[in-house]
Amino acid sequence: MVKNFLIIHFTGANNYLGLKIHNNFFVKKIQMNIKNKKNTLVNNIFKFIAQKNAKIDKNFSIIVNLGPGSFSSLRISLAIAKGIVISKGAKLYGYKDSSLDEFNPKNIELLIKKNLLENNLIKPVYMS
Repeated sequence: MVKNFLIIHFTGANNYLGLKIHNNFFVKKIQMNIKNKKNTLVNNIFKFIAQKNAKIDKNFSIIVNLGPGSFSSLRISLAIAKGIVISKGAKLYGYKDSSLDEFNPKNIELLIKKNLLENNLIKPVYMS
């Protein structure tokens, strides 16, 4: 069961991070700036996790958007998620963008309760 998690919702258009820790849910909208290289997705994720004092371990889950969306955005977010999973032992799940009407705590909880998360992350859907 998914209790504490980080959700990475990057499609290229609307980019969000969500973090649920101890029944508290936090959302951060991310605007990537190509000119400012320090403002990378990895830095944003780790700052967000550190600010909220989250502990990523084997009881933590990473949930990543599988598309449709920008090829680069989806591949980068999936690579970061897999890196966190490998280094920290967290569980990895994916979801289709169409399964999440709006990025908010209520809809994300429905996504989990309706069992719309996937363990098979081989087939992301890219937009051309």
